[in-house]
Amino acid sequence: MQQRIIVVDDRVYRPAGWWTPTVHALLEYLHGVGFTCVPKPFGVVDGTEVLGFIQGESGAVGWQRAVPEAGLRSLARLLRDYHQAVAGFVAPDGACWALSDRPAQSGEVICHGDFGPWNVIWDGLRPVGLVDFDFAQPGDALDDAAYALEYLAPFRDDAHAMRWQGFTAPPDRVRRIELFAEEYGMATGEGLVEAVIRRQQLTGRNVRALAERGLEPQRSWVADGFCDELASRVQWSKDNRALFTSRTCVRSQGDSPSPA
Repeated sequence: MQQRIIVVDDRVYRPAGWWTPTVHALLEYLHGVGFTCVPKPFGVVDGTEVLGFIQGESGAVGWQRAVPEAGLRSLARLLRDYHQAVAGFVAPDGACWALSDRPAQSGEVICHGDFGPWNVIWDGLRPVGLVDFDFAQPGDALDDAAYALEYLAPFRDDAHAMRWQGFTAPPDRVRRIELFAEEYGMATGEGLVEAVIRRQQLTGRNVRALAERGLEPQRSWVADGFCDELASRVQWSKDNRALFTSRTCVRSQGDSPSPA
């Protein structure tokens, strides 16, 4: 999210949203059940949420950490552990998420909603923290896995993967999906490609929904035509399904020297 974040000693100060009290209840619950690699919530003061600081590396460096298989596996384990920890959470009365006000249904969890390597705190190839729960909401745990795999497989062409995501060679997307599924604990990776495409479509709808509520940067993204880019990503994934199902297909169709 586009916002000013300040770190002072062991506290993080960032703008609060209408969803922040519910997210703080979630974070408090996670600490209570022993999942302590999320920020400790310290409340909201004058429109600013206060969180505990987690030491480590985050942001853009996460892309390079996710390239080696060890980093990929560790992310899958982190997501699995989060989903197991959050399974018993019951949102307080009047809970409001950024993208939903409804309670979780049977079989659903509170998805992180933005589970990518940039929102992980790293110590080498080991995740030590998971941050930015602004887009948490009730949903199928598979949605979180699919969101992560869009970037971890990745569902981008080779030029983009090597220029922007830290890959030094075209990624073996089939193997990376299989490794993620195995480490997460899925019986099979079957259906994950279609799940990623559905999640990409949901991302477009979410961006529009947040823009309609005046949230930045989503409002500017919509005004600048970014939703067309999101739609093109969906189409690329549909056109290149073979990349994710057959190891005989090494290069991305439509690869070019410039990023997607």
